[in-house]
Amino acid sequence: MLFGGRNTEHEVSCKSAASVVQHLDRSRYEVVPIRITKAGHWLVGPVTEESDGDPGTLVALTPEPAVPGSVAETLARALDAMRDADVVLPILHGPYGEDGTVQSVLELAGVPYMGSGVLASAVSMDKDFTKRVLASRGVPVAPGAVLDGADDELSAQDRERLGLPVFVKPSRGGSSVGVTRVDDWAQLPAAVALARQSDTKVLVEAAVTGREIDMGVLELPDGTLRTSPPLEIKVGEEHGWFDYEAKYEAGITEFVVPEDLDPSLTERLSAVALEVFRELGCSGLLRVDFFLPEVDGEVVPTINEVNTIPGLTSMSQVPRMWSAVGIGYPELLDIFVETARARARGPVPAVLP
Repeated sequence: MLFGGRNTEHEVSCKSAASVVQHLDRSRYEVVPIRITKAGHWLVGPVTEESDGDPGTLVALTPEPAVPGSVAETLARALDAMRDADVVLPILHGPYGEDGTVQSVLELAGVPYMGSGVLASAVSMDKDFTKRVLASRGVPVAPGAVLDGADDELSAQDRERLGLPVFVKPSRGGSSVGVTRVDDWAQLPAAVALARQSDTKVLVEAAVTGREIDMGVLELPDGTLRTSPPLEIKVGEEHGWFDYEAKYEAGITEFVVPEDLDPSLTERLSAVALEVFRELGCSGLLRVDFFLPEVDGEVVPTINEVNTIPGLTSMSQVPRMWSAVGIGYPELLDIFVETARARARGPVPAVLP
């Protein structure tokens, strides 16, 4: 199991990994944790029963020595530890984990792993590229503009087109790190500067008014795709929007599997989620985040973003969505593992007459 990572979502990854360790069937699996530090070193350590559910203990089991060696040396040791693994679970969020970089290392090493491959991971991690691909296939996405250089500024035409409020975010980031809601154009420079602390490429998006709904897509070992029930995110009015604090602090956000969605709308969300999974070339699992604005009296499911390795903490949406249809966390992890193993085996060759 890989966790941690060289990015601002290191702590979130550690929490996700702790939840995974807690819910894996230890009578079936032997877990070898490999923590990628914020400096990029790969550290191998054991998991004991005492580490279950405790991210602090999990990190302590992969301590960083005073002189760990170069990043390349620690990577080599980690690859040696992974070479006999049935499957690697990259419980990593953000750059250098969810963006195809780690996936390319695992591909080159021939190590089976959970989730999407190199290209799908890279495209899905970049919100700009994700929306370009989906928009080209007619999937509605939030209007936006890209600031791709240090001197780029939002043009007057883009300001008029997008209107206020807008959300300013790193194009290749997650967990709402570096994201700002801008209600006055005077706030824009500071918001862009904050986003650039996480990524040189900044996305400025028009706010989309409507209910916020997530859908999960799960690939089964036989290649069948299944969608979860829709899950609605309800952030307390006093908080405003679904930022980092609302995602990871208890009591701010309510996650609800809504009973008041029209069945035909649920079917549309399911169909779009499957289309997104296929268009991006994903594997294993995906979380698709929608807004549901009304246009001329009709609800138009609009993509906010996607996550190829969504959060797996005790508060995260994915375990909640699948639990609502009777797939508990341990069974969900079993599916992740078996699907990764089936993909590594490849398609069964046809028998020629």
